[in-house]
Amino acid sequence: MEKIKIDLDVLLPEIPDERDACVQRIIDVMQRHKGIEKAHIIPADNKNAARLCFHYQPDEISLGQIEGLAREAGAAITGKYGHLIVEVGSIREMMEASVVEAQLKKVRGVIAASVSATGNIRLEFDKTIINKEALLQAVRKEGLKPVSARQTDHGHEGHDHSHEEDDGHDHSHGEETPAWKAWLPAIISFVMLMAGILADNFIQPSFFKGWGRIIWYGIAYLPVGWPVASKGVRLLLKGDLFTEFVLMTIATLGAFYIGEYPEGVAVMLFYTVGELFQDAAVSRARRSIKALLDIRPDTAMVLVNGAYREMKPTDVKVGDTIEVKVGEKVPLDGVVINNGSSFNTAALTGESKPSAFEKGDTVLAGMINQEKVVELQVTKLFNDSSLARILTMVQEATTRKAKTEQFIRRFARIYTPVVVFLAIGIALLPYFFVDPYVFNDWLYRSLIFLVISCPCALVISIPLGYFGGIGAASRKGILFKGSNYLDLITRVNQVVMDKTGTLTKGVFRVQEVRSFDLRQEDWLPLAAALESKSTHPIATAVVEFAKQSADGVTVDGLQEISGHGLKGNISGKTVLAGNAKLLKRERIPVPAEVESITDTIVVVGVDGKFAGYVTIADEIKEDAKDAVDALHAMNIQTTMLSGDKQSVVNSVAGILKIDHAYGDLLPENKVEKVEQIKKTPDAVIAFVGDGINDAPVLALSDVGIAMGGLGSDAAIETADVVIQTDQPSRIATAIKIGKATRRIVWQNIGLAFGVKAIVLVLGAGGLATMWEAVFADVGVALLAIVNAIRIQRMKF
Repeated sequence: MEKIKIDLDVLLPEIPDERDACVQRIIDVMQRHKGIEKAHIIPADNKNAARLCFHYQPDEISLGQIEGLAREAGAAITGKYGHLIVEVGSIREMMEASVVEAQLKKVRGVIAASVSATGNIRLEFDKTIINKEALLQAVRKEGLKPVSARQTDHGHEGHDHSHEEDDGHDHSHGEETPAWKAWLPAIISFVMLMAGILADNFIQPSFFKGWGRIIWYGIAYLPVGWPVASKGVRLLLKGDLFTEFVLMTIATLGAFYIGEYPEGVAVMLFYTVGELFQDAAVSRARRSIKALLDIRPDTAMVLVNGAYREMKPTDVKVGDTIEVKVGEKVPLDGVVINNGSSFNTAALTGESKPSAFEKGDTVLAGMINQEKVVELQVTKLFNDSSLARILTMVQEATTRKAKTEQFIRRFARIYTPVVVFLAIGIALLPYFFVDPYVFNDWLYRSLIFLVISCPCALVISIPLGYFGGIGAASRKGILFKGSNYLDLITRVNQVVMDKTGTLTKGVFRVQEVRSFDLRQEDWLPLAAALESKSTHPIATAVVEFAKQSADGVTVDGLQEISGHGLKGNISGKTVLAGNAKLLKRERIPVPAEVESITDTIVVVGVDGKFAGYVTIADEIKEDAKDAVDALHAMNIQTTMLSGDKQSVVNSVAGILKIDHAYGDLLPENKVEKVEQIKKTPDAVIAFVGDGINDAPVLALSDVGIAMGGLGSDAAIETADVVIQTDQPSRIATAIKIGKATRRIVWQNIGLAFGVKAIVLVLGAGGLATMWEAVFADVGVALLAIVNAIRIQRMKF
């Protein structure tokens, strides 16, 4: 048995990642050939791209035949299948997302569909059957308006810049409904309901009788009832017979039929208010992708006929020369062709430490030039760049993310048909058993049954319980983006944390100063004066540590030696400050102990002598140890991921007693690590991060937690939970609040079902009147509300 490994990119050019369904298709095709025993994927690592490995019998098939067959299969698949990511602006809840997903899967030519409640739709389709415009039309048919669309065909990526499909930037803000307009229907219904109740019980005007009263409450009902009823009918016509919308409509119209008009309006009003709260959280989450997409560079300065011209990054070709000035983002991946510079790599690695890139080094799109103008030779198209791949990963991870349905959504699938059929049974079945049978009497009982069984208490108490938890969390500086995350966080048993900005401050400080051939007070002011000529964060840390001791010191003949450090003359002395390579270059011996230091280090030489060194490190947050200890006390495993070198990561992990720690990671490596942990049986993962590069992992994890004080906008918007205080100890606090909220919610569920079950039996037997029905619905709801607000007074 022999093996051959072929780069996946050769077979499926520009494939998003090895999880793509087209990878499995090419495996299936190849395994049908005689002589090929097995085909499987080898995931990408730090050294190699993702590869397909074929196990074959050399006596039955040759190496060349396998390569030819694999290329043919890859070409056939890339020519047949495409992917379309569509952002829409009107999905407002998880239940509707699942219905839309089911409908899109029925479209001829659609192979797979994934719809997230954040408004991202990922479609995989057969290009020989259906095209992009037909897919967008299918999306519009579901009552959704596409805001942007991005097609991937493995050989190229297509972007239509029409009114509805743009390049991913936010051009739709003008179409968003202002908050006051969204709340206006509920406000109108509330005012009219209160006025009606006053007229019924206190004022009792002469016109408020008969049809006048019916019309008043009918008008009060329409602003909140019509949207729910119309959505219920629309889903009904699509075959989804028993939804929450249908039950709410039947129950409230039933209340109108038996003359309980205020009840009908109140139930629908309470329901609508709960939906508005959830709608706000979903809309905020949906904007996460737009926030991330806006970090893409808009222009590139390209060398054309001896002069630099401004162009769109998408128009730049491989081999072109581009110029990046100080403070600008690198628009495309490229190789440095002049003397190099220092770059802030936080957009890709999340680490605050800048990196020096010399001539011949590869610089990635999204990095920020910090020192001097550089020229790059472009090595990848914009859509192939590292930054573009991060953006793609975020969009794909959002659509793959498991959707945790709220309890009421799951329960309605059983509760709604049972209640409807029981009500029908109460109205009709007595015909066969009761004599005399009076239809109106039994219809009245069935309508009372519907009013009692209306999920008002659940619809109110569940979201209020969660919103109470959200309020309690907000006072602690913790923002939950939805009630489902309050529930899900209670099941977390693995917390994965980024290092810089999460467990550490992300700010460099001098940790140690060691003198050798000169006293510290003699050489440190000289080094600080030299470093004051640099804007590098490490140099800034040295200057801040030395304080005023370097004031008034004049530096002459300053030289910046790329990749090494600084050299200058101070008071007739030659001073060097940089890395060990700088001193070796100047033939100054460096002690062996200095070579073995793992921290970031600045070595200093004065007049040919090794004066000493300064170690610099990122400080650990004051409460980081408490955070890890609190998680361990809850039997939660901890893991740390970082783009920093492994030696630094190991040092931090040892201090904090973290269970597992991995360094030298790029964003895609972090995604891989989280996916490995997710394969652990029963693993529920919370990822905590703060950088743009953390957004893909935040979107992929079960619960994404962002450090909001200093974290990037993209990470904050992509996350499910935001810790605004930047304190890692609040991770455990968030879990405690989630558990307290869950207890209260289940108490309310037990209360609602207990009371309703009793009154339902009485109502079916004709022993309960509308008063009992109102208590079982509205009264229980009020009790549940009182219980829900208890969490606001709890201390965490």
